[in-house]
Parts: sequence; structure tokens; C-alpha cells
Amino acid sequence: MAGFVKPNLVVSKCIEFESCRYNGLKVSSDVVKGLMPHVQFTPVCPEVEIGLGIPRDPVRLVLSEGQPRLMQPASNTDATDKMLSFVNSFLDSVGEVDGFILKSRSPSCGIKDVKVYAGTAKGMPARKGKGFFGGAVLERLGQLAVEDEGRLTNFTIREHFLTKLFALANFRMVKASRSMKELVRFQTENKSLLMAYNQKELRILGRIVANHEKRPADEVFKNYQQHLWSAFARAPRFTSNINVLMHAMGHFSKNITSQERSFFLNTLEEYRDERIPLSVPLNILKSWAVRFEDNYLMNQTFIEPYPAELMEITDSGKGRDF
Repeated sequence: MAGFVKPNLVVSKCIEFESCRYNGLKVSSDVVKGLMPHVQFTPVCPEVEIGLGIPRDPVRLVLSEGQPRLMQPASNTDATDKMLSFVNSFLDSVGEVDGFILKSRSPSCGIKDVKVYAGTAKGMPARKGKGFFGGAVLERLGQLAVEDEGRLTNFTIREHFLTKLFALANFRMVKASRSMKELVRFQTENKSLLMAYNQKELRILGRIVANHEKRPADEVFKNYQQHLWSAFARAPRFTSNINVLMHAMGHFSKNITSQERSFFLNTLEEYRDERIPLSVPLNILKSWAVRFEDNYLMNQTFIEPYPAELMEITDSGKGRDF
């Protein structure tokens, strides 16, 4: 495989970068630490950016006329307008980014399960929602790789996030080149991966690249990007991965022994039963590609969608459907 393009990734500054949580502490994340050599980070803390200080009295989402406001109960400060101004300014000027890792359940950065209260007094939350910054990211840039550090402890979610992040970073560089030749290369190298993710979008992307209508390059790239986002909208089902693995095994059907074939098929059953990660059958395919000098398969991002150093099989135990 060729070297990976470094993704541009926005991260909540309190995750591994600075002790800037409301209590003056920092959040630990093995995913963020592991990514440091491989991505270009842009750390940000919206609450500090609007002048709330470190440490600070906690803020919370409070309903007012049915709409959440960002309140600091201890001082009865309404920080909503300042936060909205910062959010719009930041997202307008952030430039080309490929993804976000945001603080889970934060009233500013949370992307889901953020507590929303009926008032500033102590009590149970009335419902759950999104933080002001995290919600705006999902609304404006939700097609990118966006997750919180809590959900990334789940292996399946993490695998999808990393795959999408590095695919989008690679496409960003291809788009910057405005080269149809590079777009054809990208489509070719991602064919198996896109087959696993969304076969319908794979066919559409193939037609866009073929460009039989002779559309201008800018139009082709814009159209391609929209459908690439759609293709990566959801993680592939494990059955789709198995289908691609079987298809890839066909490259070697005349070269491998019956024992090797049986071993590989047994490995697929272990993957189906969640006893092993996808990387195990992928490594078998990679060894065959090296052995039989199958350059096409070696160049498929499905075989190695992100740097091998980021492969970590620890899991929160939530399962494939978390």
C-alpha cells in the first residue's frame, strides 16, 4: 500500500491536548493519542473561546420556550449568543477538514445524549439532545467523519470512523489535483471498499468517473464527492464485508490449495460469529497478494483502509449495532 494522506481533524482541546475542562482536568483517549503521528489536529474548546475560563462553573442546556439555551446556573449567565457567534465563526473559517472527535455529552461539543434541563435549578434532565458546537458540526459537516471519544471505544464504530476519515482525506488531495486520472485511480483503489459499504453508490460513482457526458472536471468532482459521502454514511454490514472477502478470494482460486481455501472459509465464519476482527481474514488475503504478486489487490484500500498502527482490537463490548 502507498503512504496515507494525513487527515485534517478537529478535536475537543480537553481530549489529550489541554487541561481545559470545567474542572481544570484533561480527558484521556487512546484513539486520539494513537492518531497523533498520523493526522493534523486542530484542537478547540468552544467554552474557553467564549471566555468562560479554566476552571469554570459548569454550563448546561436549559429549555426556554421549548428551545435549549446554554446557561451557567451558578452565575445565571446565558452564554447562548456568544456560543452561536463562535460556532458560526469557527465553522466558516475552519477550512478543509476531514473529521471531528468531540467531547461526549458536553453541552457545547456533544453530538448526542447531552442532558437538557427544564431550568437552572437542580433536577432531572427533561430530555437529551446535542451540544451547540457538536450539533452545528453535524448540521453543517455531518457528512464528514464525526464522532465523540466515548463512542470510539467501540471497535466497530472506531473502524468505520478511521476508514471514512482516511478515505475522505485521500479524496481531498485527489480533488485538489483536479486530475481525472487521479480520480480514476482513487475509484479503482477504493472499488472493494466501496463494494462493502454501498454497492448502489459504487455503481453511481463508476458512472460519474466514466464521464460519458464529458462534463467539466469541477462538476465531476462535486458530483463524485456528494455520492462518496453517501457511500460512507453508514458502516458496512459484516455480511457485505464477507461478500467482498469471498470475491477477493476468487483472485487466488487457481493458486491456493484446498486446505488454504478451507482455512480461509473457516476464518470467515469466525468473523461472522464476532470471534475475530476483520483484520484477520484481511491479513490472509494480503499474504496471498504478496505471495502471488497481485498488485491490484495489494492496492485496494479494503485490505488496509488506514495505518496498521491504528489497529486496536480492544472494545467496549457494545457489539456491532452500538
